[in-house]
Amino acid sequence: MPVTDVTTDPEALTLTLTAEFAAPVERLWDAFTEPAQLERFWGPPGWPARFPTFDLSVGGRAVYYMTSPRGEKSYGSWEFLEIDRPRSFTVLDNFANEDGAPLEGMPTMRVVFTFEPTETGSRMVNVTHFASADALQQVVDFGAVEGSTMAINQLDRVLAGLREYAQGKGTQTEILDDTHVRITRLIEGPIDLVWRAHQEPELLQKWMLGPDGWRMSVCEVDPSVGGRYRYEWEPVDGAPGEPFGFDGATLLSEPPRRAVTTEHMTGTDYPSTLNDLTLEEEDGATLITVLIEYPDSQTRDMVLATGMTDGMEASYARLEGVLAGV
Repeated sequence: MPVTDVTTDPEALTLTLTAEFAAPVERLWDAFTEPAQLERFWGPPGWPARFPTFDLSVGGRAVYYMTSPRGEKSYGSWEFLEIDRPRSFTVLDNFANEDGAPLEGMPTMRVVFTFEPTETGSRMVNVTHFASADALQQVVDFGAVEGSTMAINQLDRVLAGLREYAQGKGTQTEILDDTHVRITRLIEGPIDLVWRAHQEPELLQKWMLGPDGWRMSVCEVDPSVGGRYRYEWEPVDGAPGEPFGFDGATLLSEPPRRAVTTEHMTGTDYPSTLNDLTLEEEDGATLITVLIEYPDSQTRDMVLATGMTDGMEASYARLEGVLAGV
């Protein structure tokens, strides 16, 4: 993981994050100063960022917001104080309202981003300066250390490019914490088609089948926010297993990039999971990321032990064939 150290210093009133990357300083600079790239990693998993305003000039401002799986938005703003391309920039960082104005009762921070070359690539040192120890503790309590670490640890795939990062690796499963699992798979195909394949029943029934020997017997989908879905599968041609299904509702829909749904095993009292699907395209390939939130680590481990990753890989491999024929 890129982040190598996060240190808080109540005496110096600083929070320092250090990360190492296998990319030159100029490439790292671009990732932090071009909004389209910054949006791909700045928000931690489950809270992707958008930068509707970004004026990289002394006195210029950037306004961003992050959206939770349930649709809550958290806003922030930067005012650029110093810019030394491609070595560093300094901003005043504020928690903000939807207009970008600072929130009362929340600290204002001076943040220095420094980029320096190393023998293997580059290093970023991010130092956040606070006005008081209380302000530092307030931000730490807010989850800044964990959130920043998870966000910056997503930067490798942006720097490398999606094909180099994910091609040929198949379906990858990462345990992020006790209740969150992230699944990624690169698909050959444009984002619009991959989105349709997750929303349209006639396409879903062609690929979302898991291992060979199963068919999707029920596929009812209302992809609008508040709409419900129901999937059912059954074995065919004597394949082993019993029919089962899932049902749930759509909580968030941002075509063609993000959809958040609940997922419940039909006919059981098992708790629902929260499935956060995001898509990003680069050079005709689309990275599928599914962030799954489980109620507890026991449920997480039980589901992973079913061979879920292998079943998803079989489905995603089938999806690429379906997209080739659309």
